[in-house]
Order: sequence, then C-alpha cells, then structure tokens
Amino acid sequence: MIRAMQRLGGRVTLITVLLGLSLSAQAAAFTLSELMGALANHAYGTAAFTETKYISILDLPVESSGELLFIPPSHLEKRTLKPKVETLVLDGEVLTVASQTQKHVLQIKDYPEVAGMIESIRATLAGDRQALERLYHLNLEGSPEGWALVLRPLDAAMGWMITRIRVEGTRDEVRTVEIQQADGDRSVMRVRQSASP
Repeated sequence: MIRAMQRLGGRVTLITVLLGLSLSAQAAAFTLSELMGALANHAYGTAAFTETKYISILDLPVESSGELLFIPPSHLEKRTLKPKVETLVLDGEVLTVASQTQKHVLQIKDYPEVAGMIESIRATLAGDRQALERLYHLNLEGSPEGWALVLRPLDAAMGWMITRIRVEGTRDEVRTVEIQQADGDRSVMRVRQSASP
C-alpha cells in the first residue's frame, strides 16, 4: 500500500513537472511579433480610461477620466471629461491640445521627448514594432492571456524625462499604461474597451 502510494506520488510529481514545462514552453513561445500582429489586427473604437497621476509635490494622487479613440494607423484622441474637459489629438505628426479656453497646435517633431511618450501608446495600439524600436528597447513578459511590454528609452534626452513605460494587456487588448518618469513621478492609465455592438 505504501509503495503504491509512493509510486502514485511520483507519477503526480512527474505530471506536475511536465505540465509546468509545457506551460513554460507555451509562455516562451509568445513572441513580440505575435503580440504586434494581434494588436495590429485589433478592431479599435472608443474606449473609456481612468488615469491616476502620482506627483511627489502633492499629498494625494490626481485622477482624471474620459475616452480614448484610436483610428489606425496614426490617429489617436484622448478626451478628458473629468475633472475638466481637455482634448489631445495626435493626427499623423500634428498634436492638438485644446481646453475650454485655449488651443495649441504643435508639430511633434519639434518636441521629441513628448513625441516619444505619445508615440509609445500610438505605436503599441497600431502594433508598429518598427516605430517602437526606433525609440525604445522592448522587453515582452508573460503570455497571450496576460502580457506586459516594457519600453525603455534609447535616447538619452528622453531618458532624462522617462525611465520606463509598461503596457499591460490581454490578447489583443491594452489594459494598462504606466509611465515612470525620471523624477519619480508616475501615471497609471487603465483602459476599458467599449462593448461590441
């Protein structure tokens, strides 16, 4: 009886080890090319976002919410509705920032540090690996069911502003974008995809 239980225990251990190796192999098989392909083929529309900014000089985080709209390959809108209305539109290389009282139109090539931060979101949503690799060192962690793409700036000037951007998601959907600034401040944007009609 004891020997039979020992043999059974050995088989369970062996099955557990083999299952673990199988899952590890599946996770290892998930590549950056596969993620970029899935993101490029995602049917985008409007998504809701909430953003929390942790700023060292403030006691409490700053929260905002609104809508995101991405139209591949190069149109990205961020409409903040609370606590105050503000719209940021990136269309090609033109960035328009508008509030209730002001409007600014900028060429993002004139602001490379800001451009890099915005491009990290747009290029990720578009599944544009080449655009990301022009600006960042990329590291993919996880599996299709739960992945994290870590971007670290290649350019020293951008590195003075941003140390890391971490994008998390499930399959072909981006769920969280966390931006860690060099001064210690950070922001976390959580994205909720709109239900399909």
